[in-house]
Amino acid sequence: MASVKVSAAKSTPLARNLPTFITFDKPMHEHTVHDLKKAITAKNPKFHPSRQRLTLKGESKPLADNTTLKEAGVGDGSEVTVKDLGPQIGWRTVYLIEYAGPLVIHPLVYHFPRLFFGGAVQHSVLQKYVYAAVMLHFIKRELETLFVHRFSHGTMPFRNVFKNSGHYHILSGLLLAYSVYSPTYAANSPYIRGTIRENPNFLWSCLAVWLFAELSNLSTHLTLRSLRPAGTTKRAIPHGYGFSLVSCPNYFFETVAWTVIAVMTGSYAAWLFLVVGTYQMAVWAIKKHKNYKKEFGKDYPASRKAMFPFVF
Repeated sequence: MASVKVSAAKSTPLARNLPTFITFDKPMHEHTVHDLKKAITAKNPKFHPSRQRLTLKGESKPLADNTTLKEAGVGDGSEVTVKDLGPQIGWRTVYLIEYAGPLVIHPLVYHFPRLFFGGAVQHSVLQKYVYAAVMLHFIKRELETLFVHRFSHGTMPFRNVFKNSGHYHILSGLLLAYSVYSPTYAANSPYIRGTIRENPNFLWSCLAVWLFAELSNLSTHLTLRSLRPAGTTKRAIPHGYGFSLVSCPNYFFETVAWTVIAVMTGSYAAWLFLVVGTYQMAVWAIKKHKNYKKEFGKDYPASRKAMFPFVF
C-alpha cells in the first residue's frame, strides 16, 4: 500500500475535498501519472483528467501522463499539486472546426457574389482553379483529421478554439475568398485579360506543383501515423520520403502548396496567409526538431534541417 497527498494549486469548485490522499494497492512503478489523475476524478467526478495539471509540490514542471509515478519522482508519502486547466476540447474536434470554416466561407463568396460584391462575377479560369484547389485542400485536411492524424495530446483549453479557428476562418477563409473571387480576378478584368494569369501553361504548371505538394504532404502524414500505434503517444525517428532532409517535411510541403496559390493569384490575402502560416509552422518545426534531437541524441540524423532542406 502506498499513498500520495494531493493538494490544489488554486481552489476549484470541481474538487472541494482537496487536499486528499490517494491510496494505491500496488507499487509506484506499476502506476502512471494518468492513473493518479483517474483516481482524483474518482473522488471528484466532475474533475476530468484532461483538466488536471499535476506537479510535484514546490515544482513547476508538469508530470507527463504516460510516465510511471516512480519515474515522475512520486513516492509513498509524496505530495503533488493539481491545477484546474479549465474547460477542455479535443484536438480532433478543434481541427475539424478550423478546417470547416473555409469549406463554408469559400462556397458562399464564390457562388453568391451579389451578397459580397453587389453584382455578378464572371469567374475566370484562375478563380475556378483556385476555388477547386482551396476546397480540395481543406477537404483533404478534414479527412486526414478523421482518419490519419494521431494526437499526442487529447485536449486543449476550450478558449483556444477561437484563436486557432480565427487563423483559418479569417485569413484563409473570408479574407482570401473575398480577395480572390472579387471582380478584380474576373474573366473580363484587366488584371487577368492578356496576362500570364490566363495563360493555360502557367495555370496548369502551377496546379501540377500544387498537386505534387499536396500529395507529398499526405505522404508525410501517413509516415507519421505509422510511427504511433493507435491509443499511444509513442515517438520514433521518422524516415522515408521527405524526412531524409528535414524533420518536418509536412510543413515544408504545406508551404509549397500555399506558395503556389500566392504566385498564381498575386493576392495580398494569399501572401498574408502564406507568411503567417509559414512563420507559425517554422516555430513548430524548430520545437519538434529540438525535441527529436534531445530525445534520440546521436541516433537522430545530424544532417537534417528543421523545415527547409539545406537551409533551415
